[in-house]
Amino acid sequence: MQYEPFSLDLRSPLSTAAGAISRRDGFLVRVERGGVVGLGEATPLPGWTESHEDCVAALAAGRRPESILGELDDAGRPSHPAARHGVELAVADAAARAVDESLAAFLADRDPPETVPVNATVGDGSVDATAEATREAVDEGFGAIKVKVGARDPDVDEARLRAVRDAAGDGVELRADANGAWDVGTAIRLIDVAADLDFAYVEQPLGASEVEAHADLRGRGVEIALDESVAALGPERIFDADAADVVVCKPMALGGPIRTLDVARRASQRGVKSVVTTTIDAVVARAGAVHVAAALPDRTACGLATGSMLADDLAPDPAPVEDGRIHVPEGPGLAGDAFAALRDPSG
Repeated sequence: MQYEPFSLDLRSPLSTAAGAISRRDGFLVRVERGGVVGLGEATPLPGWTESHEDCVAALAAGRRPESILGELDDAGRPSHPAARHGVELAVADAAARAVDESLAAFLADRDPPETVPVNATVGDGSVDATAEATREAVDEGFGAIKVKVGARDPDVDEARLRAVRDAAGDGVELRADANGAWDVGTAIRLIDVAADLDFAYVEQPLGASEVEAHADLRGRGVEIALDESVAALGPERIFDADAADVVVCKPMALGGPIRTLDVARRASQRGVKSVVTTTIDAVVARAGAVHVAAALPDRTACGLATGSMLADDLAPDPAPVEDGRIHVPEGPGLAGDAFAALRDPSG
């Protein structure tokens, strides 16, 4: 196993539950199996994964891939999810390439679709800016739009939710993501507003640890999706509490594509939907996430259209977005020969 660091700037800072980020620092991972080189990516994001320091320590200690893949805590969660993601993705890429299958076909054991639907993300701007960004997304062909809320006064967020629906019209699926910023009273108020406006779901209205409170918010006319809670507590805790209608599955936070698909399958068995999203990753991890989305048992719009947030990247993107859908990379493994230069450590 080999790994090398990289650093990529964002076009503009991004607000997250753990604070604003302006750069993504990660590691390109290579694993050779039977003469086939597989690629992975470990790009930690504190708040969802281990720290950058803990990630590199895990990679440095894990000279054999199996040592990282086997690191699970008492709740069955990876001790170092970003490092584990990098290794598991590389191993899966090599295995798929060895049998001349795309990663999606290898994971799902069936022919994947050519494209998967994706949502556009609208930031936490003013009412007018939010409406304009929504109109632009609709004009670009997106059939699902997620608006960030929680950073502004609840009165302003209510106005923003109404502006999004007015700008989108009736045929567009809308989602709101509070990143755990609300208290229960605010959540009830704005969830009821979202229900009146026919939003599909409200994501992470309360803090990550408030599982039972999230369960109590269900059934108000709009679905409850959990993201930070899944990463912090593990999916089984969410399933056991019956706390979510939707789970947001970030492969980087869950510890790899195979683990992510396993979570999605367990969710489906419980009648819970899954949405695959990135953690604003580089192109290798994004391509992996697209393959996971294509392999899902039940498919809905996913949060994968994030490449444009980066000012530069490790390689050209083999999964372009067109009319609100993202193309599943062709060829064996992650993207056929698209990442040939990345596979060669001397390049």
